[in-house]
Amino acid sequence: MPADRTTLRAFLSANEQAETEMLAALVREPSDNPPGDCARHAEVTAKLLEALGFTVERHKVPTELCRKHGMISAANLVARKTYGPGPTIALNSHGDVVPPGTGWTTDPYGAEIRDGWMYGRGSAVSKSDIATYAYAMLALEKSGLKHGTIELHVTYDEETGGEIGPQYLLEQGISKPDLALGAGFSYQVVEAHNGCLHLEVEVTGRSAHAAKPYTGIDALEAATTILSALYAWRGELAHRVSKTPGIGAPQLTVGLIEGGINTNVVPDRVTLRLDRRIVPDETPAEVEAELRAVIEGAARAHPRAGLSIRRILLATPLTPTPAAAALTQLLCQHASAELNTEVTAGGVPLYTDARHYAAAGVPIVLYGAGPRSIEEANAHRADERVRPSDLHAATRVVALALADLLEA
Repeated sequence: MPADRTTLRAFLSANEQAETEMLAALVREPSDNPPGDCARHAEVTAKLLEALGFTVERHKVPTELCRKHGMISAANLVARKTYGPGPTIALNSHGDVVPPGTGWTTDPYGAEIRDGWMYGRGSAVSKSDIATYAYAMLALEKSGLKHGTIELHVTYDEETGGEIGPQYLLEQGISKPDLALGAGFSYQVVEAHNGCLHLEVEVTGRSAHAAKPYTGIDALEAATTILSALYAWRGELAHRVSKTPGIGAPQLTVGLIEGGINTNVVPDRVTLRLDRRIVPDETPAEVEAELRAVIEGAARAHPRAGLSIRRILLATPLTPTPAAAALTQLLCQHASAELNTEVTAGGVPLYTDARHYAAAGVPIVLYGAGPRSIEEANAHRADERVRPSDLHAATRVVALALADLLEA
């Protein structure tokens, strides 16, 4: 007998307030990354899941491994529901968030509901989908589903790369899923996204008194030449538009500059950090080689200055896979019906830790609670928000799509 969709819907309808309250509890517990001291939030999440009847595995990340990846503490949570024989599907959402920053009109940890929106850091990205996936799994259990296993993965390092979250779970053999679904937004199914390259460029010179700057080697002067070359080259990227809808062109940002000793001293060291987004059409190794060549070419104008380039992060793009096509189609179908608007699959210009599932050979797409766009959600900026109605709709979509997929 197939899972009872009427029972599934009735359960979710009866628990909308409880699901909203779960999200509010997750938002109220800070989990800013940096600094990345997230073990407490993991424990709060585990207890909320246990209160719902889940058995929760806590996989503490070793302290030294956390430090290596710029964090203080983290634990990965796994909660499994086995409904019957069949494939294993992982549902991943991250509990770490970027710091709130300034400009909020409400408490960033208050989970205030105003004019139909819940406000708070992580309300949309992506604490919402911890609740989405948990309640979808419960609804499937109540519906009498007799096929497959679903795992909820709650990880805490998406904002720093995912190496001690999803990658750790997969490399350690803690989870071996056949398919995965990652956190997303309700009005699009994401089957492709950008990769990202972070480089640190260090220019070294020799300090000197400002009264006699010619006796030193000005690292900032050399760095300025490199910056000028990068900004001139950046304009060329606009002509490399991806063939994947929603991706656009590659981007380059110089996000951090540090250097100098004092106002009256010739700077002996300047450090730049670069963010280069990689579209699915590009090869990461070729992107890195080209960017290094631009930097090294500009540096030749200052042969007395030293130059070193260090890779900090290389995240590969996510590309569509045939093995995920059935899940993508079902999510689009149910989302279009539940939201009464056409929901399609495409790409987004950001990057996520979904790439770790893909790299391990696990097909993955992204879908979850959220408004129409990152901008509407105020993601990574002040007054981040999500509609509880979108949270509830996304939960129905996920539950219905997984029921159809597992029964097929």
